[in-house]
Amino acid sequence: MNSFAARAGSAVKAFAEASSDLLIQPTLRLGVTGLARSGKTVFTTALIHHLVEAQALPAFAPAHEGRLRRARLVPQPDDDIPRFPYEEHYAALTEQRHWPRSTDRISQFRLAIEYERAGSWRSGPATLMLDVVDYPGEWLLDLALIDQTYTAWSRATIAGTRRSGRGAMAAPWLETLKTLDPQAPLDEVVAEHASTAFKTYLSALRAGPESVATTPPGRFLMPGDLAGSPALTFAPLDNLPETLTPNSLAGLMERRFEAYKAKVVEPFFRNHFQRVDRQIVLVDVLAAVDAGPAALAELEEALDSVLLSFRIGRNTLLSRLFAPRAERILFAATKADHLHQTSHDRLDALLRLLVSRAMRRTEAAGARVGTVALASVRATRETTIHDGDAILRAVSGTPEAGESVGDEVFDGLSEAAIFPGELPPRPEAVLEGAVPAGSLRFPRFRPPVVKPDALGRPGDLPQIRLDRAMQFLIGDKLA
Repeated sequence: MNSFAARAGSAVKAFAEASSDLLIQPTLRLGVTGLARSGKTVFTTALIHHLVEAQALPAFAPAHEGRLRRARLVPQPDDDIPRFPYEEHYAALTEQRHWPRSTDRISQFRLAIEYERAGSWRSGPATLMLDVVDYPGEWLLDLALIDQTYTAWSRATIAGTRRSGRGAMAAPWLETLKTLDPQAPLDEVVAEHASTAFKTYLSALRAGPESVATTPPGRFLMPGDLAGSPALTFAPLDNLPETLTPNSLAGLMERRFEAYKAKVVEPFFRNHFQRVDRQIVLVDVLAAVDAGPAALAELEEALDSVLLSFRIGRNTLLSRLFAPRAERILFAATKADHLHQTSHDRLDALLRLLVSRAMRRTEAAGARVGTVALASVRATRETTIHDGDAILRAVSGTPEAGESVGDEVFDGLSEAAIFPGELPPRPEAVLEGAVPAGSLRFPRFRPPVVKPDALGRPGDLPQIRLDRAMQFLIGDKLA
């Protein structure tokens, strides 16, 4: 009954919002997310900057055609969600030349975009309200838990420790697991000890080469105001009996697992995720490539789980009113500026290969799925390096202090030209191990120098294919 009431309440809310959108003010709700260290905050900051400052965007039709009149930040519709701190992040990029802090909570902003219609049968000014919700990708992967039982989740999580490269990271937790009797009387101290050991394993996973993917629960590593709550104090158990008795350790863990779904996962799905019209998922494909085929396989599985979480399809009037669907989903391989442009199409082809299975399923439901290799803020420029008779296609930028390539350690002030390596023409070759783990060179570069123009207006943030991503996500709504 609670679930039915929640779904009914969600439908009423969706109906009210959609009615307002259709009859009063056209509104588009865009979700921005990504897996660990994929550049969500940078993308969102760059999106606002280019729209508000009306920067040159050749592939974004409203801007290129001169129809984008202005865009401005206005009060957001949801007062219970923190505002995206655009000004702070833009200052970090341009004044301090530091990358903004990572996304660890949900945030939102609203842009009022004024434009001229392009249609032949209607013309004149119009306004689109663009609501952007920025949230951690770990929360997205949590949605897979909604239909799982505690027993199934425990078995799947323990089985995951047997994947290549996880043995050493999982060993301490698995040793703790051996000491736990699921049928023992429930004990708060034992439950907390088990949960702490499991969270240590999750932290090791994130810090390791497989950080491109995530093992849920996502809130365990970014608890926010839920830190220390019982809903975040559980862990998988091994050798579970067929029936879990309420007063046993397993019964306690099961109850808290269900509380996590009810109090954390389902409200996020209901109040935020379910209301998204368009979605971009940012992916650090290069980190997975450099970690080896096992990490790429892990990434492919994670991306498939992401698409399975979406309510997808083409919206009709009724679905828009009662059960809105995500009509367009864009997967973006970030940090394209770490490669020479000759490898950009190869990076895009690799990402498309990783999501190809999910794309076929999604497009069959009527939604559009796209891929792009981009750099929301370009930190490098292209150059060449002469190595004897060979000419290497390289990138040049300012590596952050402490970054290294070979024996060279950078000071954070000097520019360096670096040959990052190349991706093979055939994307399948990467999955087959054609690029040995650790063979690519991807130091972390500082943001570029951005200076105001002669009139004191903010300087342009260089980008690679951000305009193409914007066209896919919102261009049709500004036609």
